[in-house]
Formats: sequence, structure tokens, C-alpha cells
Amino acid sequence: MRIDDAKIEDFAPLKSIGRGVALCPEDRKESGIIGDLTVRENIILAMQAGLGWFKFLKKQEQYEIADKYIKLLNIATPSADQQVKNLSGGNQQKVILARWLATNPRLLILDEPTRGIDVGAKAEIQKLVLSLAEEGKSCVFISSELEEVLRTSHRVAVMRERKMVAEFTDESGDQIMQAIAGS
Repeated sequence: MRIDDAKIEDFAPLKSIGRGVALCPEDRKESGIIGDLTVRENIILAMQAGLGWFKFLKKQEQYEIADKYIKLLNIATPSADQQVKNLSGGNQQKVILARWLATNPRLLILDEPTRGIDVGAKAEIQKLVLSLAEEGKSCVFISSELEEVLRTSHRVAVMRERKMVAEFTDESGDQIMQAIAGS
């Protein structure tokens, strides 16, 4: 991976945050949310980590950030103080997205961001990815659903054993499926 022509080999979380790289992990319950924390605490977590643990965000600022992303992403929660484990899967996923959007990333990597969520939340997340790309943000959208990839991507890379084996910009799903199958 390269950022500004510099080869990146160290992907430690704090270094990645410092470079403007954000990752929404595939398994939101195991690697994404911290269930016993509130929506607000989950949203500001990456920002706080980036600032360091001795430079705390003021409580008022935390609420302002949380409220901004709750509205922006239409997160269904009674308040920013709701424990995130009490939200639906789609709203938990939106909280993880909010966490990373709050850091204003240069590159947003979304690994299966719509897996296991309802159709409405799925459509909202797909629409958000497209609008981020239109704003000039780099988004890597990883999905096992080819139709979803085609709807949300300007360019499709097929990977096998950690290597890119094909790249497409205008091809049909059939051509991509052939590359996936190895033919």
C-alpha cells in the first residue's frame, strides 16, 4: 500500500489513524463496537486515541461530535448515552462508521459493512459510501455480494491469496465472476 508515494508496511492502529487510514472491520461485534460503552464513547474512541490519552476531548465536544454523526447517519438511538450493545446491528454498524468518519480519514476501508443488517440500513450505508467517494474520499469497499460491489464501486479489484489478479472499471458481473473463478 502507498500513501502519497510512501510505501506503508506498518499498519499499527495508532500509526494508521495518524496517516488518515480507517478500518471498519468485518465482525462488528468482535472487532468493532465496545458494547458496554455508550454510542458517544464508541463514536469518539478513534479521535481520542489519535489525540492521546492525556489530551481528553471535553464532554461537551464529545456530545457535539456524537450528535452530529447520529443525525448525519440517521442512527436510531434514544440518546448518545445509550449503550451501543442495545442498538440494532445496522445502527451498531453506523456507529462504527461514525467513529471513523469523525477522524476525517483519507482512506476508509469498509470490510463487509452491510453484512447482517436490514435492507434499509444497507441502502443507507451504500449511499453514504457513494457520497464519500463523490467528495473525494478514497473508499475500499470489501463485499462478498457482487451486486453490492457493482452498485458501490468505480473500480473493482479481484484478489486471490493476497494478490490482485484482475482489475475492472466498466465490465459486467459475468466478467468479474470469471476472474473470481480463475478463468
